[in-house]
Order: sequence, then C-alpha cells, then structure tokens
Amino acid sequence: MSAQSDVEFHRPAATVEQSRLDERHRDRNGELAQKHGNAFVSTLRRIYGPGFAPGSGDSEKLFDALHKLDEPSLAKLAQDFESGELEAKIKRAR
Repeated sequence: MSAQSDVEFHRPAATVEQSRLDERHRDRNGELAQKHGNAFVSTLRRIYGPGFAPGSGDSEKLFDALHKLDEPSLAKLAQDFESGELEAKIKRAR
C-alpha cells in the first residue's frame, strides 16, 4: 500500500463551502440560460445600462455571454431573475 492510500483526504471547510456556492451559481446560470438565453445583450443593456456585460457585443445572446459576465452584471441579472422580475423587464425593453 502506498502512503497516500493510508491517509484520508479531507477538504477544508472553506473549500467545501466554495464548492457548494459554485454549484448553486452554475445551477442559477443554467436556469438563466434556459429561460432567457435568447435575450440579446443590447436588450439587457437597455435594462441595466451601457456598462452591462463589458466585452460582449450588442448582438450576442445571453446564452453565449453568460459565462464571461463580470460580477456586477451577473449580480444584477441574478437578482432580477430570482425575484421573478427579469422576464417582465426583458419584455418591456424589447
């Protein structure tokens, strides 16, 4: 037996908690992409302002831009998604 197999592997509590947060974040992004992935970044900029999704083009869809959103953009989007307001905001902005 190797020395490694004799040692139990324990993840630090902070790492476990971060893994849970990352998993919830991925789940939320998956729901966002599924429900609103066809929304154009230009539409979302009408809602959140010109600084939304820096580095993404106006003609990009949320599905393609979601993985590279900065934290402020993602936080605004997630807040409206979780409160159930995002769909109505997108409809009004179109």
